[in-house]
Amino acid sequence: MAAVFRRSLGAVVKDLYSLQWQQLASRPLSLSANVCGPEAAPARADATFKVTMVPGDGVGPELMTAVKEVFKAGDVPVEFEEFHLSEVQNMATEEKLDEVLNSMKTNRVAMKGKIHTPMEFKGELASFEMRLRRKLDLFANVVHVNSLPGYSTRHNNLDLVIIREQTEGEYSSLEHESVTGVIECLKIITRVKSRRIAKFAFDYATKKGRNKVTAVHKANIMKLGDGLFLQSCAEIAQLYPKIKYETIIIDNCCMQLVQNPYQFDVLVMPNLYGNIIDNLAAGLVGGAGVVPGESYSAEYAVFETGARHPFAQAVGRNIANPTAMLLSAANMLRHLSLEYHSQMVSDAVKRVIKQGKVRTRDLGGYSTTGDFVRAVVENLRHRSVY
Repeated sequence: MAAVFRRSLGAVVKDLYSLQWQQLASRPLSLSANVCGPEAAPARADATFKVTMVPGDGVGPELMTAVKEVFKAGDVPVEFEEFHLSEVQNMATEEKLDEVLNSMKTNRVAMKGKIHTPMEFKGELASFEMRLRRKLDLFANVVHVNSLPGYSTRHNNLDLVIIREQTEGEYSSLEHESVTGVIECLKIITRVKSRRIAKFAFDYATKKGRNKVTAVHKANIMKLGDGLFLQSCAEIAQLYPKIKYETIIIDNCCMQLVQNPYQFDVLVMPNLYGNIIDNLAAGLVGGAGVVPGESYSAEYAVFETGARHPFAQAVGRNIANPTAMLLSAANMLRHLSLEYHSQMVSDAVKRVIKQGKVRTRDLGGYSTTGDFVRAVVENLRHRSVY
């Protein structure tokens, strides 16, 4: 009976992933291919870019309002196409998801808040957030962990990049109750996707002038799954002799990040580990409110906060820190080849933090979200580097 069950389960998993395997396997891993996200079209002086905006849940709408106010003050040539998608506010339907997907596929660039996933099982394992990632094949999540000038933490002058594969692993939404009281959750690791995220990490390191890539794993226990991920990373590493390659076990990585984060440069890892490390690393530089991030497929780029928290308890209280979303917006502008506007927004945000007069509660101050945004708008007048 158990053998029959294992064979049938394996058939189900193979059916679910075989088409994706075939599609990915048909794409050669060319050394010249740009897998560090899609290239944006060169900006024209009179160009206005249309960007999809999904505010999400919690303080997401307030953070997006901050972005729109700053963009308006800085005459940023971006027009937002806004959609509301929320599972907790009963604003998530197949029709709305299709609208968002169609907009993202047309515009190719988006800004997104956290779409909160309810804890309760309501008949669908895959959340709308996860379905959005899969339908767009947003396989690479990139989180920038940088110390902010003027805001001191235990470890200053940090500059790390965390790259996470986010379409498989433990978040494959393959769970079932095999017998009463026994739940099995499947972790899916494939060679094709492991090689793809490894190549993305090494290409990113090369493009950004980074020196080292560290693969994070638990292959000492999960010898086949994480072993395959590690083997794939090692194979890709051989193609980049100028980039130093190291490996580290996930639990030791957490300890080393807290004790001596300076030893790391670019870290690449499977889905669950990346989710944990993103948040741990955010805590090193000030928390979820200051770390920007983005997700890439071969065609699309979605910009968001690095540590994904809806911060529901702060809704309507005007206390959320908009730094992470504003820095993410600046990164989006750079992706659109709007270098001047990107630098202008980034400098204005960092200047406000460096001056130390306007600090939100998470950074030890008493300023409101509105206070911070007004300070950034005021600083847009200045064009010198912060």
